[in-house]
Amino acid sequence: MYFKTARGILSAQNGMNLFRGCTHGCIYCDSRSLCYGMDHIFEDVEVKRNAPELLEAALRAKRKPCMIGTGAMSDPYLPFPETLALTRQCLSIIERHGFGLAIQTKSARVLRDLDLLRSINEKSKCVVQMTLTTFDEALCRIIEPNVSTTHERFEALLALQKAGIPTVVWLSPILPFLNDTEENLRGILSYCIDAGVRGILCFGMGLTLRDGNREYFYRKLDAHFPGLRQKYERTYGLSYEVGSPNNARLMRIFDSICTEHGILHEPGMVFTYLREYENKRSGKQLSLF
Repeated sequence: MYFKTARGILSAQNGMNLFRGCTHGCIYCDSRSLCYGMDHIFEDVEVKRNAPELLEAALRAKRKPCMIGTGAMSDPYLPFPETLALTRQCLSIIERHGFGLAIQTKSARVLRDLDLLRSINEKSKCVVQMTLTTFDEALCRIIEPNVSTTHERFEALLALQKAGIPTVVWLSPILPFLNDTEENLRGILSYCIDAGVRGILCFGMGLTLRDGNREYFYRKLDAHFPGLRQKYERTYGLSYEVGSPNNARLMRIFDSICTEHGILHEPGMVFTYLREYENKRSGKQLSLF
């Protein structure tokens, strides 16, 4: 981990990433892709030490509040005390200025900031987005080795539900020949139903592979699933989109269960929900990020 003074913090869509790089070790991570121009070792996380000052200035300059998104490229809850403090500082600024929050993580550490999440949600809207990919805990430990297990994340979703904070699950990616099974899908969906999630983002059963993350993914397949890399190469070559042969059947199950339980699952509708700012003091809703 090392510190850097950043020039800006919010994107044009009001998203922010407090860090560059990650230590979760997820074997499929798209953020490793060369197209993002990262010029340091991925696990040597770059910390934007002046993020709170930049965020304070950016929110003060906005004419009206909106939703602020965080965590799209790097988890805001990495296992370093310094980064946890940085995340909390930024959440405090969002809360103080009355903005909404759509925060994305794979870590149960999000509960350390439950007081701030609840306060943001009381004023506007706070949505916690949690990635769930692998119901089997042993397989999860291989695919996502250095982060909260799926069951730990499910328990975090239950705690958020109890606190009245809405949640959205990212059911992505699904890895062909590993977790693209009906058993896995139904297990994840049972967690979502029990936790009362507002929506699920799923872009089909599969993953994407680009230069950079493809090589890392294949190294991990060689280490943990001998012979599977060769099957991927035969089946997909250098394709960017790597779809499961079970996609059609699994998506029918996914659509049916989500519809039955009233869970938003069309990606456009879920993103609209995430981007819609609410001022609970005035009762108004605004389209945002």
